[in-house]
Amino acid sequence: MGRSGRALLCAWGLVGGGLAAQAGPVQVEVADAAGKPLADAVVFLDSADARKLARPLAGVEMAQEKRQFVPGVLVVTTGTEVLFPNRDTVRHHVYSFSPAKKFELKLYTGTPTNPVLFDKTGVVALGCNIHDQMVGWILVLDTPYYARSAAGTGRVLLDNVPPGTYTLRTWHTRLPVGAPALEQALTVPATGVATATVRMTGLQP
Repeated sequence: MGRSGRALLCAWGLVGGGLAAQAGPVQVEVADAAGKPLADAVVFLDSADARKLARPLAGVEMAQEKRQFVPGVLVVTTGTEVLFPNRDTVRHHVYSFSPAKKFELKLYTGTPTNPVLFDKTGVVALGCNIHDQMVGWILVLDTPYYARSAAGTGRVLLDNVPPGTYTLRTWHTRLPVGAPALEQALTVPATGVATATVRMTGLQP
């Protein structure tokens, strides 16, 4: 390779490194209607550029243990395949009637051979036809920028977010069935930390 070619590669490296270096943190504090920190809210950033970066996840499971879904809330990106291993000694019949994904895994033990493909964004509510107390959720997103609020503080840290304009969305299992995630605009600067506060009202007990 000639000198000009090496110089061009170096220039591209500097540009790429500069763009990567600009990616910074986003800090969000989530509270309920009374202003108390809210745990387990899913906070995510949406934009046209973010959707281009979303990739399916690998090795994802939604298990059944002690007659509960584990985890109770699973966050995946579109195109992710999820296995549903039954680790109980009783059979389960897992299903969902949600518009984002309708499916049934009829009475079974062990792990079904075929995973379930989640190829549409939205909230997927899970149940078991045998055990009515079993309820779980899968939140399917089209963005790589998401996290869950911490217990005690309600804080969320989204790291390595490129600068730009996003829609900040916040979802919680206590929102009414079918209710959309709360939305607000958020601008991530080229330098520094972007911060936001979310107050979730209308949550069910």
